[in-house]
Amino acid sequence: MPENETTTTAEPGLENLLHESRTFAPSAEFAAQANAQPGIYDEAKADRLAFWAKQATELVSWHKPFTEVLDWSNAPVARWFGDGQLNAAYNAVDRHVEAGHGDRVAIHFEGEPGDTRTVTYADLQREVSRAANALNALGVVKGDRVVIYLPMIVEAVVAMLACARIGAAHSVVFGGFSADALRSRIADAEAKVVITADGGYRRGSASALKPAVDEALAPKDGAEPTTVEHVLVVKRTGQDTAWTEHRDVWWHDALEAADVQHTPVWVDAEHPLFILYTSGTTGKPKGILHTTGGYLTQAAYTHKNVFDLKPESDVYWCTADIGWVTGHSYVTYGPLVNGATQVIYEGTPDSPHQGRWWEIVEKYKVSLFYTAPTAIRACMKWGEEIPNKFDLSSLRVLGSVGESINPEAWMWYRRVIGADKAPIVDTWWQTETGAMMISPLPGVTATKPGSAQVPLPGIVADVVDDEAKPVPNGGGGYLVLSEPWPSMLRGIWGDLERFKDTYWSRFQGIYFAGDGAKKDEDGNIWLLGRVDDVMNVSGHRLSTTEIESALVSNPLVAEAAVVGAADEMTGQAVVAFVILRGEHAEKASTDEGSKEIETTLRNHVAKEIGPIAKPRKILVVPELPKTRSGKIMRRLLRDVAENRTVGDATTLADSSVMNLISAGLAKPAGAED
Repeated sequence: MPENETTTTAEPGLENLLHESRTFAPSAEFAAQANAQPGIYDEAKADRLAFWAKQATELVSWHKPFTEVLDWSNAPVARWFGDGQLNAAYNAVDRHVEAGHGDRVAIHFEGEPGDTRTVTYADLQREVSRAANALNALGVVKGDRVVIYLPMIVEAVVAMLACARIGAAHSVVFGGFSADALRSRIADAEAKVVITADGGYRRGSASALKPAVDEALAPKDGAEPTTVEHVLVVKRTGQDTAWTEHRDVWWHDALEAADVQHTPVWVDAEHPLFILYTSGTTGKPKGILHTTGGYLTQAAYTHKNVFDLKPESDVYWCTADIGWVTGHSYVTYGPLVNGATQVIYEGTPDSPHQGRWWEIVEKYKVSLFYTAPTAIRACMKWGEEIPNKFDLSSLRVLGSVGESINPEAWMWYRRVIGADKAPIVDTWWQTETGAMMISPLPGVTATKPGSAQVPLPGIVADVVDDEAKPVPNGGGGYLVLSEPWPSMLRGIWGDLERFKDTYWSRFQGIYFAGDGAKKDEDGNIWLLGRVDDVMNVSGHRLSTTEIESALVSNPLVAEAAVVGAADEMTGQAVVAFVILRGEHAEKASTDEGSKEIETTLRNHVAKEIGPIAKPRKILVVPELPKTRSGKIMRRLLRDVAENRTVGDATTLADSSVMNLISAGLAKPAGAED
């Protein structure tokens, strides 16, 4: 049954557009059978801690039940369910087998080359137990850290769960990051073991992963010796792989030698589950620390209710890589704790053809689908005739994650993919929040195209002004979270002061998310993007400072400034403005020289950080626009990058700088991947 579309009168001002007045109410049939019912908001508001205690009790199995819900006496470091004990892998696997669901499919795997694999919960229990024993045999114990650098394959999920099973914190590094980026994360976490693969498949060819690990672990002048004792290597592509004796171990050899029985290590609710590195405005990536009990509770609660999961009948698919938090919460932990059947796909949506995703939806009868606006916009660009070739009638809930979805893409997603009947849940959350915070509830919420809408039950979020006062409906400001939540980060690994300064210093006692937002006349929240120097490129958070540092580390560059420019496909694109060192400036004056420099610098950024951080465009400039205090005015550079009339430049130390840039004396090379 389709949702019922209604319209309301839009008030003038604050960029109210026609789409803001459109709402889609749940159908009566969907609402009657939905997991969440309207009373859930009142229940959570009446006693928030009792509400979360109920979720923790009903959705999570505890080896030792908790009696304490929240301890906020050491704010901003929270303790949720602190005196309870549990194990994340037991919750994700064993308890389902014990409940008689061992034959239920946990994972339908689709490799990009077309290879497939079906893994039941009983299969998963055996694989995770073997991997846990293999890690123990390599000396990994409770409290150690393990870095995981894998493609999107079953072994990636098994590796995460095996770490959790023995009480070792995992730190997953996205396979697109470079050796240098991997090295810094291994060093910061002081990892004991790295789990990687010979390579993976992407767009029809095998790419290597193991060489990046070898480079990351190689001795480097001025660097501390690595803490890594072993590298476990999954054989995925069969390509030739360099080998370091006594350090490197094949995954299949280690697991074949391991027992299929393993007793989970019971840990306190606040025991570290994982560290996930995300970009920061100071350039150095932040190791976001998440613990076990509260995180599992909120991941399971949001997955169950936001997707209206029926584990006996639904097939769920989140297209995110496990290298990002979405892959942690809504591939590995949330779905498996809830006993779901899910799809994992290794490749891209356009390989070997642009209908690959929809072919998979048809094959497995996917009913719950979660992806990023960047991917939706790409599918729009390819044309609706492609998804129209496939039977998508199984889809009943569609999700969006990673960035705000523009209303046009929202409507296309609903109409072409959801057949004008599947509710769309546009979710806002962060690596730091651990799980969804703002989202419609299907069956309850009347949805608006482009709006994340309202905080989920149990979450207290608002939009405030510079004095931390809530703005009225129709106003804009800063998105904040004013009460602790179960899956919140517990700190930045090894740097408590940075944790406090980064998230809790802007507003006293309030978590500032770093995003701007507005409220419409109905009180729905609309995200406006970052207000700091972190860009959102295809849902990936990239630090302008980190990319600037990478550029300046190249001998060609004297100074650099990076901005995120609006981009139709990726949300934001990286645009760099560079001042070359004197001996290289003349070379940039020719087309050939400019292109050579731009290629060199783009490749240098890719090596330092990863291909996702490559600037879309590099402009060579004689000066950068700076205030009298020396601060770079990035808003003016953003005007140039987005081809707008340059704004007020009167506060610059030398306003003629913008005249030079705007007049086109800066030469854009403009190459793209």
